[in-house]
Amino acid sequence: MALTGALCHTLLAATGFTNKHLRVLIAGLLGSDYRPNQMTYDLRRLRLSGLVRRLPRSNRYLLTPDGIRIAIFYTKVYHLLLVPLTAVDQPQAPPDLRAALATITGHVDQYAIRARLPRAA
Repeated sequence: MALTGALCHTLLAATGFTNKHLRVLIAGLLGSDYRPNQMTYDLRRLRLSGLVRRLPRSNRYLLTPDGIRIAIFYTKVYHLLLVPLTAVDQPQAPPDLRAALATITGHVDQYAIRARLPRAA
């Protein structure tokens, strides 16, 4: 989530972004250290997935159109859906929000059972 959030910060960077620039953003969002080798690995995965592209003869990257769409989508889902749903145990959470979380939990559990994923503790 921190990686996509940091990518959203780079949307306005017309000249692209560097490994170091993105790493600083991610570390700030995580509130902890984010090592250069982690950032190199993540940038490689993003590049191979077609979400970023490296500018020729430079150490700068740009988001691709798909990268922009994915970064915005994940950030919106996080802020508009996941954050409110995590407040579901709070007394002020409306009943429809608690019902939505129960529905989502049921679907995720059923998917995990069908996929034979190990149960979370």
